[in-house]
Amino acid sequence: MIPAISGAIGPIGPGEWGVGSVGSLGQDPAAAVNGATGSGNGSFSGALTGALNSLEQTQANATTASQQLATGQLTDPTQAITSVENASLAMDLASQIRTKLAGAVDTVFQTQV
Repeated sequence: MIPAISGAIGPIGPGEWGVGSVGSLGQDPAAAVNGATGSGNGSFSGALTGALNSLEQTQANATTASQQLATGQLTDPTQAITSVENASLAMDLASQIRTKLAGAVDTVFQTQV
């Protein structure tokens, strides 16, 4: 098991390294039709969806903490600052991952020309 880089992403297990099948190769036709959404557990899309959901939750927590601090419901400003900083770091990480993935896709397309 690989330890978590950030609480926003969580630890990565061995099942999350699988890329799944390509199209309907290796599946029966009924499974290919039923599983066309790409949301299988342990797949790359499942890991990406989980990371994006976690990012969204981190952003929501930061918003809530900021609003509570502004309205006086939160007495410890370090909690709000920590929540906002965690959300900022999670967004920076997501942005860097997106940039790397876009670069990798461009590289793959350039090698096919």
